[in-house]
Amino acid sequence: MSARPDTAVTQIAFADLQALLHRIFVHNGTRDAVAASLAYNCASAQRDGAHSHGVFRIPGYVSTLASGWVDGQAVPVVDDVASGFVRVDAGGGFAQPALAAARELLVKKARSAGIAVLAIHNSHHFAALWPDVEPFAEEGLVALSVVNSMTCVVPHGARQPLFGTNPIAFAAPCAESDPIVFDMATSAMAHGDVQIAARKGEMLPDGIGVDSEGQPTRDPRKILDGGALLPFGGHKGSALSMMVELLAAALTGGNFSFEFDWSQHPGAKTPWTGQLIIVIDPAKAEGNHFAERSRQLVEQMHAVGLSRMPGERRFREREVSDQEGVSLTVQELEQLQAMAQA
Repeated sequence: MSARPDTAVTQIAFADLQALLHRIFVHNGTRDAVAASLAYNCASAQRDGAHSHGVFRIPGYVSTLASGWVDGQAVPVVDDVASGFVRVDAGGGFAQPALAAARELLVKKARSAGIAVLAIHNSHHFAALWPDVEPFAEEGLVALSVVNSMTCVVPHGARQPLFGTNPIAFAAPCAESDPIVFDMATSAMAHGDVQIAARKGEMLPDGIGVDSEGQPTRDPRKILDGGALLPFGGHKGSALSMMVELLAAALTGGNFSFEFDWSQHPGAKTPWTGQLIIVIDPAKAEGNHFAERSRQLVEQMHAVGLSRMPGERRFREREVSDQEGVSLTVQELEQLQAMAQA
């Protein structure tokens, strides 16, 4: 029996996927630098097996750009606030180009002072968060980033949604190894994974979300249709989600998850919030020994029985993609090609 067109898989070179996504973004109203940042992020997520943040997101980007909710032509304005603090006004555009604009200054300050903070506000973030921090670890730095999202998570003990999925990403160098990198939502599941499950007609594990009546449900469609997600780990995940709201919104001057109103922009999908990135130069404390110390910790984690490090699956998927090409369904590739030519 031949595979259905919507499930048959094909491969595309990473550079070719980037170029295809770049054309889609430019075609839909972004300037070249914005298209490059977004294309790299989405292509990287697809390459590394993070499908909920890969090409799955492209229709949402296109819909958002068409709605006028986000400015694809925005040019970030970087403000050198203090010795260890950089602020960027993303101008109603996406967060990744704002990070790119401030990155050189941020690293310079971290190298000089040992630590530096980047506060991005007036920005949209709709992508995987780990690509924002992993490059810092590749330069021997430690990075932590938080970003809040649209309201879709019920705080522990509450009755209605208030927080976003509010992810946290962390990256650190590790001697003789890939960096230590993780990216996790503070909700029980990423919103994109719930959408994918709904599209596939799959049920979710217990404890992921509630329906429109506030009752527990395993049906992703009920979570998406007036329901909400729950925080992971009960009150602990809820507290971390609150922390992200304060760091990513209050500290940056961005919107809380509940503050923005996109009702006048049908088709808008991207949260208009804020992002905070903290970069540390471990050489100020440990000289050149930090990466080796990281390696020792990883070795001990394996020694006590850990079979896989957080984020390790992405590096394995990356190796396969580099050798065989990035996997897409035939339907996904055809949809992307059509969007690039529409």
